[in-house]
Amino acid sequence: MKTIALLPAGSVSDEAAKHFIGTENVTWDHHRLISDVFLSTVNGVSNYSVIPIENTIEGSVSLHMDWLVHEVDLPIRAEWVYPSIQNLIGRNNELIGEDGELDFTRIQKVISHPVAMAQCLQFLRSKMPQAVTEHVSSTAEAVRIVRDNPGQGIVAIGTTTAASNNGLDVLASGVTDHDNNYTRFLLVGPEAYAERQSDTVKTSILITLPEDFPGALHQVLAAFAWRKINLTRIESRPTKKKLGNYYFFIDIDMSLESVLLPSALEEIEALGCQVRILGSYPSFTYEQLAATK
Repeated sequence: MKTIALLPAGSVSDEAAKHFIGTENVTWDHHRLISDVFLSTVNGVSNYSVIPIENTIEGSVSLHMDWLVHEVDLPIRAEWVYPSIQNLIGRNNELIGEDGELDFTRIQKVISHPVAMAQCLQFLRSKMPQAVTEHVSSTAEAVRIVRDNPGQGIVAIGTTTAASNNGLDVLASGVTDHDNNYTRFLLVGPEAYAERQSDTVKTSILITLPEDFPGALHQVLAAFAWRKINLTRIESRPTKKKLGNYYFFIDIDMSLESVLLPSALEEIEALGCQVRILGSYPSFTYEQLAATK
């Protein structure tokens, strides 16, 4: 029996975790804040944490990336992709007009997680420009707040699971601004995850360049380029030590057990760069997982 830490029941993280891990021989350890999700695994309460790390529309979730770097030392054990289908959730009897249609003018406030909210900005601006927006820790938390505050013209952006769990209605479904909206999730923890295997193995690293080394990033990239190693993502984040100093997150489409990648990392370290391995792990597409259901 494994214990998995994650954001609240009914959140996209909850749906994605159950899609990837299944529901047998698993105990779910739900938390309102992502910091508590991480700390659950750090403190040994759970075996793994489920972390949303990147979204099609909003890009990387900076807070979660910073926790991986600055606050914890939990290796990445797997990654998978899951569709983020957001919905407008509230009470039909409060917001449906006499014509049987949703009366958007009755909505005073929309609440959700900031990433989920950002996925629906065009919809919100066009349908309810008068509504105040408020950010909370998760989509599931937003739906709970709507449940606990009837008659105030408050709606949430969240999942159909959260609506069902809280006895609320889906006022409008699929309200994200783009249809191809997916979120990338990481499974992090001290133990290797052997429950699923994939033909695709990725490696994530963190590189800190030496100071006053013109062209250092070019030479780092060249170490991968001449070996024809494919990079699937490169992103900078501040080190939080000095203005203008950055880490570089790099996702590599290759296992650390290959011949080429370790030699590339050795070359990069020889340049005076610091290299931290965040994990070498199986990677799963949504279609790949769906085919096994």
